Amino acid sequence: MAAICVFCGSRTGERERYARTADDVGRLLAERGVDLVYGGGSIGLMGRCADAALAAGGNVIGVIPTLLHQVEIAHAGITSMEVVDGMMPRKERMMELSDGFVCLPGGYGTFDELLEVVTWAQLRLHEKPIGILDTDGFYQPFLALVDHLVAEGFVNAENRELMIVRDDPAALLDAVL
Repeated sequence: MAAICVFCGSRTGERERYARTADDVGRLLAERGVDLVYGGGSIGLMGRCADAALAAGGNVIGVIPTLLHQVEIAHAGITSMEVVDGMMPRKERMMELSDGFVCLPGGYGTFDELLEVVTWAQLRLHEKPIGILDTDGFYQPFLALVDHLVAEGFVNAENRELMIVRDDPAALLDAVL
């Protein structure tokens, strides 16, 4: 696998473990020779993951919309940066550049990206693996909601299995790569 897209927060969250796992994912990708594709930010878990990949000698590709690039949150030290016109082109470009996806903790944007790639997989627009790093149970409420959607008949059980969930960065990458 040549490139993994990591979706994660532009904030670090309330638990130090979120930042440590972002560091672990970036480092492990670099150690395994897998490029990191991400949203291009220098802040939050995004910046931590990118910095860790770079420190381990990895290749980091950012995709950022012009609006966010202009407010100076773009990471200046990554391998390459693509500036696109908006959020939708950003997601599309990150998907094009990636052979799989890994989701770390994050906010609305992270969930938007996760649901987009899961929806596209459900529609068979791609067959790329989708991993969720469930750090300290962060994704348990979301996964309970997905199970509720299955129980209520809004999501097929087979589509619930589109998401690979692990609580350890190395184990998740083993499953996704």
